[in-house]
Amino acid sequence: MSRSPLALAWRRFAQNRGAVVGLAILLVVVLVAVLGPTLMPQSPWRMVGRPFLPPLTDAALPLGTDAVGRDVLTGLVHGARVSLLVGLVSTLVALLIGVPVGALAGYFGGWVDDALMRFTEFFQTIPSFALAIVLLAIFQPSLFWIILTIAIVSWPPVARLVRGEVLSLRTREYIEAAILSGQTSLQIIIRQVLPNALPPIIVLASLMVATAILLESSLSFLGLGDPNVMSWGYMIGAARTVLRTAWWLSFIPGIAILLTVLALNLIGEGLNDALNPRLQRREE
Repeated sequence: MSRSPLALAWRRFAQNRGAVVGLAILLVVVLVAVLGPTLMPQSPWRMVGRPFLPPLTDAALPLGTDAVGRDVLTGLVHGARVSLLVGLVSTLVALLIGVPVGALAGYFGGWVDDALMRFTEFFQTIPSFALAIVLLAIFQPSLFWIILTIAIVSWPPVARLVRGEVLSLRTREYIEAAILSGQTSLQIIIRQVLPNALPPIIVLASLMVATAILLESSLSFLGLGDPNVMSWGYMIGAARTVLRTAWWLSFIPGIAILLTVLALNLIGEGLNDALNPRLQRREE
């Protein structure tokens, strides 16, 4: 009895233990981001105790306090929402830029492909982290500009991936049938090409979210984060001057970032196995 493609994909994903563990970790992080601020409504900027209180010293402050006496646990909970927001929104914006560029370049080819790929390569000639630093040095390091900057440095790989997928799909028989039926190029790209190019895009998007969270943390460590928003990157950046005397201030949010990025990478590997067309044909 044949199963639906979605059921087969979920079965392969569930067979990957690493992917299941990653999904469980990510669900915990998402629950903390969604429900945490409701369960802990106090402001993460509020001073609640003496500075540099070590973890497990006070039952009311289990993770201790930072350099100005703010609760580390409250900052960690509230920072989860901001860090995930940066990762998800910047990835979405990068997809909105990269997918159309790659689809148009791959479908039309010729001078359109040359022009769009030269434009893409222009952004790839500069290392992404260096370009992000330059852009944030020009603009105000606010949450909006951080998200936009990460999106700007993240979209070129999306465009190249989509272009390659479209190049392999545009000569298929169903594309030729759509052309003969009178569909416009835009309709063919949206209805026929992009749906069949979704699996690798989904896998890449999961990895891009992890990269965006790391990039935001790295920028915050250099003092280029938004000083008015509590995020894991901001917590690490604020603790960079006391790494030796108060190691937990950077270690605790660093562990949160490590687990989240690891979970997203495990999910990306699981999605790659689950959405692999060759595996689908083998099991069907």
